[in-house]
Amino acid sequence: MYLKCHSRLKDGKEHHYYSIAEKVACAGGRRVERHVFYLGEVNDSQRKDGSNSLKPLIVEAQQQNQAGALRQ
Repeated sequence: MYLKCHSRLKDGKEHHYYSIAEKVACAGGRRVERHVFYLGEVNDSQRKDGSNSLKPLIVEAQQQNQAGALRQ
């Protein structure tokens, strides 16, 4: 799993949206990206503290993903 940033220009200002994603194997040996957890927009102050404030969200996403894998 990894943190993915999506950027877009809106009203002349750049906005950054984040999600937790993972690579999943599909038929035919292809690997596709699956979004596990959407974090939404992260403002400048949150980005400066990024490593500390995003860790709990990443851990939660990993736990949810593991629980889902156990059910399948």
